[in-house]
Amino acid sequence: MEEMVTAESPNCPFEFNFDPATFKPGDLVSYRVPERFDDMPFVGVIIAVEDDHILLAHNDGTENPEPVMRGTRESRPVVSAKDALGE
Repeated sequence: MEEMVTAESPNCPFEFNFDPATFKPGDLVSYRVPERFDDMPFVGVIIAVEDDHILLAHNDGTENPEPVMRGTRESRPVVSAKDALGE
């Protein structure tokens, strides 16, 4: 990840959607698993959007969309350790 951000290209290589009102399938989000990793960011792709939550997959969801995790519908969704890690 460090190699992706350099002095010549200081921007994050991902374009995240931080606006829960506009979440749609395929959007990249920065989610977190505070039960185990505090505020550490993870990259996920939204699979489905419900009224009060989203379903997302780790990374871009193309290689292996399992597990599909349930996340809160907020700017940086929260995913439970059980969903993220199978605990």
